[in-house]
Amino acid sequence: MELLNAMQQRHSVRAYRDIPIPEEVICRLKQEIERIEKESGLQIALCTNEPEAFSGALAHYGRFRNCKNYLAIAAEDGKEETVGWYGEELVLLAQSMGLNSCWVALTFRKGKVPFTPAPGKKLAIVISLGYGQTQGVPHKSKPIEKLCRWEEPIPDWFRKGMEAALLAPTAINQQRFFFTQKGRRVSAKELTGPCSKMDLGIVKYHFALGAGQENFDWE
Repeated sequence: MELLNAMQQRHSVRAYRDIPIPEEVICRLKQEIERIEKESGLQIALCTNEPEAFSGALAHYGRFRNCKNYLAIAAEDGKEETVGWYGEELVLLAQSMGLNSCWVALTFRKGKVPFTPAPGKKLAIVISLGYGQTQGVPHKSKPIEKLCRWEEPIPDWFRKGMEAALLAPTAINQQRFFFTQKGRRVSAKELTGPCSKMDLGIVKYHFALGAGQENFDWE
């Protein structure tokens, strides 16, 4: 329930207040990072009080201000969906502890991130963290019928899953995904677009939270 509430409250935030993240919050995030690394094979670093990655023209272009804390996630090729799923799990945990966030694909200085991916892995994404100057605003969404197909009458769990999926952040708010429901079976596919595979992982995590994993099986 805590993560469901965080999902509803969380919006992308790019401007942060100059407030350090408390040590107890950092410890909780690191505990979850350790679990996720073992479970997923991803490599994740929590960078705190590090202003260089968001100090250049790219960050200014992306409207990032005072961003000194972020997650850096490295993965093997072909693991983009996994990055999306587990990255969003950390995003919602951070939101539940009062932190704001934003997924960042390009508008940061990759060479300034103090993080060395293991052999076979490369930096896939950065997620800014901190206490926002605002709480952000909800993104616009496509109609639910444009993003899925279901068997009539629509199952309540599928409707709740799609409502959760509509809240998921996607690159340039493109919502390039499509879900199909048939009985207990649910398929989810990414459509052509930037970061669409990673977006699919984010969206599937939202769907599973909203629908309840006990109510369906992925196809």
